Amino acid sequence: MLKRLILCSLSLGLIFSFAGCTQKSNSNRQAIHIGNGGEPKDLDPHITTGVPEHHIIQNLFEPLVSKDPRTLEPVPAVATKWEVSKDGKKYVFHLRKEARWSNGDPVTAQDFVYSWTRLLKPETAAEYAYQGHYIIGGKEFNSGKLKDASKLGIKAIDEHTIEVNLVNPTPFFLSLLYHHSLYPVHKATVEKYGAKWTRPENMVSNGAFKLAKWEMNKVITLVPNPHYWDRQSVKLEEANFYPVDNLDTEEKMFRSNTLQVTNEVPLEKLPHWRGDKTGVFQNYAYLGSYFYWFNVKKAPMDNKNVRKALSLAIDRERLVTFVTKGNQMPGTMYVPPGTAGYNPIPRLPKDLSRLAEAKQLLKQAGYGEGLKKLPKIELLYNTHEGHKKIAQAIQEMWKNNLGIEVELVNQEWKVYLDSMHTGNFQVGRMGWIGDYNDPNTFLDMVMTGNGNNLANYSNPKYDAIMEQAAKERDASKRFKYFSQAEDIILDDTPLMPIYIYTRNYLKNSSVQGWFNNIEDIHPLKYVSLTF
Repeated sequence: MLKRLILCSLSLGLIFSFAGCTQKSNSNRQAIHIGNGGEPKDLDPHITTGVPEHHIIQNLFEPLVSKDPRTLEPVPAVATKWEVSKDGKKYVFHLRKEARWSNGDPVTAQDFVYSWTRLLKPETAAEYAYQGHYIIGGKEFNSGKLKDASKLGIKAIDEHTIEVNLVNPTPFFLSLLYHHSLYPVHKATVEKYGAKWTRPENMVSNGAFKLAKWEMNKVITLVPNPHYWDRQSVKLEEANFYPVDNLDTEEKMFRSNTLQVTNEVPLEKLPHWRGDKTGVFQNYAYLGSYFYWFNVKKAPMDNKNVRKALSLAIDRERLVTFVTKGNQMPGTMYVPPGTAGYNPIPRLPKDLSRLAEAKQLLKQAGYGEGLKKLPKIELLYNTHEGHKKIAQAIQEMWKNNLGIEVELVNQEWKVYLDSMHTGNFQVGRMGWIGDYNDPNTFLDMVMTGNGNNLANYSNPKYDAIMEQAAKERDASKRFKYFSQAEDIILDDTPLMPIYIYTRNYLKNSSVQGWFNNIEDIHPLKYVSLTF
């Protein structure tokens, strides 16, 4: 029986003292401790939407195809090989016969058919169900128009062979398979325990690790899956994820050697860590866009001119220079430049050069000097010191530049997610990290009815352009469609880009096999500690 590393109990709603918080363990123990942001909402791969959840889920479950964490190229996982038809619409995957669930059951083709069907079932209410819309019949089945699951474009040829038929050639399909919504789940476990199947005493998973402990608001612990087909490659004996949403607390935990990896760096500490010569500070490009959603179903955000005025009245360059301080790029576009070779046109100002236009737009909406005053706006963000400082800066800009009063509303991660997904907000913070390296991952979420379209925005012209892009195999033509689509949403303004992400965090030099990449994926299968 493994000896557990003992840490002080963490009460994350409080700022606690580290005095007396000691570690008692064998110094050579392969146990990693990672800061993970907020408390996960769930660990069901078909239900979750957030990055904190994905950090954990990617280690509990294994898809057909994984990604090399150094190159991000697709590599065999449950599937050992695959064939693609000439028209790019049919994939045949051959599963490894030694793949096992954590209870010893074999992983079969039927497991994937069951799991993808579950993702698409209307009653699952999966916000990421649209990741299955690339499959023939997926969209219709998800909407309830198609009732017969056997008509879906996925079938088990035999126990170890799956055929997948797509609506259109999808150049990023293999990379998409790494997204947690397309991971398999264990049918017998899900059906036996229902919503409780993700509890440690119930969960059965097929990844390199299994769930050992989940102490709410304290720690989630993973241990190696003894039945994993590549168990000999797993070096870690234990992985602990801590939901520390206070960055100062997290940084203290790192400096006291309680954590080996942090989720972020406090904004005010970035200048210090950038000057550190030990190599623990990590800063690199990240495939993500930080923005605010406008709920277009709630007044006054139902007025395009109000939304556009608000977007033109912020100084993005000042925000990244004096507030975020992490070498971020001002969000003059929505899709990050260089995404799969796509370079969007900067359509928004990085400064206040269009402030006069913003004031005029507000007047056209019936608000401003000599007109009625715009009602106080509520701006929602999740508990996080960085989000708070950005919100405070934008609150000040909107007041100074447009005379608008803004009330800041702060909610912890799970409550915030519920508020955003139920439309209980006017303006809400959001960050979108690409699910795969293609502009489509940013632009398709703004389509009508998309589960992650939290603005409740709909524009038939935008949808039509995106559908044309989905059918196009020529990269340059696809990019032209994407550019037209971005033109539309940055004019309609269902969202307000603020900056393009960079990753800034701390990593102890003892952590090996953790490779920086633009998608920020770090499968713990490859990670070990040196002593």
